[in-house]
Formats: sequence, structure tokens, C-alpha cells
Amino acid sequence: MDKPRTLIGLLDLPGDDRDALAEALGKGHLAVAAAERLEDLPESVELVVAHVRAVPSRQWTALARRHPTVVVTESRLDDELLHAVDSGLVDYLVEPLRHGDVLRRLVARAVEHQRLAEAHARDRARLVELNENLETHLAMLRLDQQAGGHVQRKMLPPTPLVLNGVRCDYWLEPSLYLSGDFLDFLRFDARYSAFYFADVSGHGASSAFVTVLLKYLCNRWLQEWHGESPEALPASWLARLNHELLDTGIGKHVTLFVGVLDRTERCLHYSLGAQLPMPLLKDDDGITVLEGEGMPVGLFPGLAYPTYRLDLPANFRLWLCSDGVLECLPGETLSARLDELKRRVAASDDIEGLRAGLNVARDDTDVDHQEELPDDLTIMTLSGFDHDKQ
Repeated sequence: MDKPRTLIGLLDLPGDDRDALAEALGKGHLAVAAAERLEDLPESVELVVAHVRAVPSRQWTALARRHPTVVVTESRLDDELLHAVDSGLVDYLVEPLRHGDVLRRLVARAVEHQRLAEAHARDRARLVELNENLETHLAMLRLDQQAGGHVQRKMLPPTPLVLNGVRCDYWLEPSLYLSGDFLDFLRFDARYSAFYFADVSGHGASSAFVTVLLKYLCNRWLQEWHGESPEALPASWLARLNHELLDTGIGKHVTLFVGVLDRTERCLHYSLGAQLPMPLLKDDDGITVLEGEGMPVGLFPGLAYPTYRLDLPANFRLWLCSDGVLECLPGETLSARLDELKRRVAASDDIEGLRAGLNVARDDTDVDHQEELPDDLTIMTLSGFDHDKQ
């Protein structure tokens, strides 16, 4: 199939010279429509070749705005040539009949440049449209995440919260709007209270959805518990959550610490799934790193989690931190950062004291306009057992 010929407009006075110029242009892939006035040319012409003798000086600007135009003349000294060039025309050629090959190549190049310019203009317009759509969708996504962040914060317990003589304080700072970190402190009866401290892999919406599932399941399991064998409850929650996460197939896992506080025995029963850093117990004798180990929750089927017991002194404070806190501490190695965390906890009387040294500059009163952090940051403390007497 023959390639369509490019239609070129020729503006010149009628006569043998115009016919010869049209014939010179018409060789090869160019088709020529000749006219004496611009208004008589077809709308479909892609470029105009205009002889200076056919176009009045006042019309050059209008011609340049309507079509890309190449000017031809018989003399380089022609005053009209200067008017034409000053109007912003594409190019010019002197003695076109003597240089037919040059004229055709000049026209072909100008047509190609014009087509590229039009393609670029279409691409720019399309990009502007796509950017506007993207900005609209990003704004909608931002509003959705902000709304989700508000709902997620409503799911957290009040702070401070005192249950069975134990006071719970916490600080949770999502990396942006939604958090993969979550915690809760729940009363079973006058003797037992339960808590958990979770860090879902990743952060953002998908991780936040897992915290909703975690909240629902733990509340349900606590309601189903009959208050027997408190030492078995934390490991049971971990195993059941492990099964639930694998069953949903969402591809998320959780590091999790679950504890049951026994006010009568003044002890803590706990189990953990890859909690890092390990909780720190602070009392009058100093700082103790809790012992224990366990696989992450939601990675491997059929896991059993060990249970641990810790006798608690009369005056204690249990510190739990997410791994995002470690990223805010100095140190080249994990061991160095863990030591730094232990040192800072020993020197801190409350969460605010530890938080102040993390150099996290955010306005807590404007949660909808925050700079993104590298990870969610969460600190939780449990202290007691005598807070309900205060």
C-alpha cells in the first residue's frame, strides 16, 4: 500500500513560475495545492511554502500562526524576506527553482519537526491530564488514609489507663497516617488483666487492616476465656492468631508479645513471637531484659509457643518498644542500639523522657499533615500494682 502523500500549500502569484515551483515541490512524496491567497488553501495542508511576492507584509504574522511556513524568494536582498523572517517563520530559501532538491528536503524536515512538535504537545496535554487525575486520586487516597488513621486511633485504649492497680501508658506514632503497630490493655476480672504489643510487617493500609483483625480476635478470645490456667492464655493467643493469619492468606506476619498480669500472685505470664527489642523490666534493683523466644506469628503453620512466668516486685515498670524505636537510636550494630535503649530506659522516668531523646520532630496536634517516618514508633509501659490506690 502506497504511503499517503504529504499535502503542501503553495502561496504564489499565478503564472509559469508558480507552476514550475509546484512541479519542483511535487516530486517524491509531496502533494501540492497552489493558491494566491491563504484563504484558498485546503485546511488539511501541513505546511505552506510562500513566495514573498504573493504575501503582503501585514499577513506574515497571521500566516505563521496558522501554518508552519517556509519562505522562498529570488533575492536575498528582498525587503519582504526580512518581514517574513521576523514574523517567526520556519525557514527560507533563495532561488528555489535552482535548488529544488534542497527545497524538498527543507520542506520534509520542517514537516517532520512540526509533526514532532504536535506529538509532543499531545503528550504534554496527556501528561497534564494524567497528573491531574493522579493528584485527584492521591488526594482521595490521602483522605481515606487520614480517616483510617482516625478510626485506628479510636481503637486504641485511653492513656493513661489503670486496671487492677496497673497503669498503662503508651505513645504510638505511625510512619504516616496508618500504623502496623498496635497495643491493648484489657481487664478480665479483679485478678487478671491481659495486654498485647504487636508490630505487623510493613506499614500502611494493609498492615493496619491486620491490627483490626487482631483487636477483634483478642477481644473475642478474652471473652471466651474462663479464667483458668492463665499461664496458657498468651501461648494460646499466639498459636490461634498464627493459624488465622495463615488461613486468610494476606501475606502478613506479626511480631507479638502477649501477657497476663496476675494481681493476686503479683506475676506476669507471657509468650512472644519474635519480639524485638525484648521488653525491659525496671525496678529498684535496675533493668532486667525479659527472657524468651518464639517465631513470628503468621509465617509457619503448626507452631507452639512457650510460656514464661515473671514474678513482679511491688514497684515495677515494664517497658515495651517497637523496632522502629531502635532506628532512632545511635549505634552501628543491633547490639549497640539495644544497649543504648537499655541505658536510656534506665535514665527515663516515663515515656516522655525516652521519647524526647529520639529526635522525632512532629506536631501531635496536626496528625493529618505529617512528614513520613521510616517506620512506626511505639512505646508502652505498664507499672504497678498500686496505682488504683493513688
